[in-house]
Amino acid sequence: MRGEGTEFSDIDLVVVFPALERAWRESFTVDEFPVEAFIHDPQTLAHYLHQDAESGCPIMVNMVATGSIVGPDIERARLIQAKAASVLAAGPKPLDGPSYDMLRYQVTDLADDLRGHRPPEEIAAIAADLYQKLADLMLLGRGAWAGRGKWAPRLLRELDVELAADFDAAFRLAVQGDGARFLALADRELAVHGGRFFDGFRQEAPLEARRLE
Repeated sequence: MRGEGTEFSDIDLVVVFPALERAWRESFTVDEFPVEAFIHDPQTLAHYLHQDAESGCPIMVNMVATGSIVGPDIERARLIQAKAASVLAAGPKPLDGPSYDMLRYQVTDLADDLRGHRPPEEIAAIAADLYQKLADLMLLGRGAWAGRGKWAPRLLRELDVELAADFDAAFRLAVQGDGARFLALADRELAVHGGRFFDGFRQEAPLEARRLE
């Protein structure tokens, strides 16, 4: 529908009932065409739209905001879509708090793994793990939504073509065993956020994280 599909693309289908005991997702094939269905009522859908806004990665928000409406209650669907579109237009909340600390720590930790002399296959594995976290820091740190999988490079290109090209070139070298350029890119991005974040990082386990033997 967006003109971005391939021969292996599927349809994301958001179905909204008046009321459900719980939401669920389900995958199936119709006439050899794959469909991923997300089944909701207004309250469960509102929960996941809010969750997207909090996470900075608007998966459900984007599906609802950019989807084509079908079904008997067009006006109600338009209200839901307008709400999702307003969330999308507002952008993610500013990076702060524990999730920001965790992201900075993860990028720092993985970047440090790239500093040492390692076999090419280890460099490639570290770069693959760093890819999503560094992309998140770049996008969210500039007030843009983050994206998972194929959406990360798309959103980077929308944000800054030159930055996206530099990111892609550095990552391609890293998966071939040369992590120097990807490490330099991570260090430059960390510098925007106060530099490496290791000393002082703390993550507390939940109180219920114990088991009596």
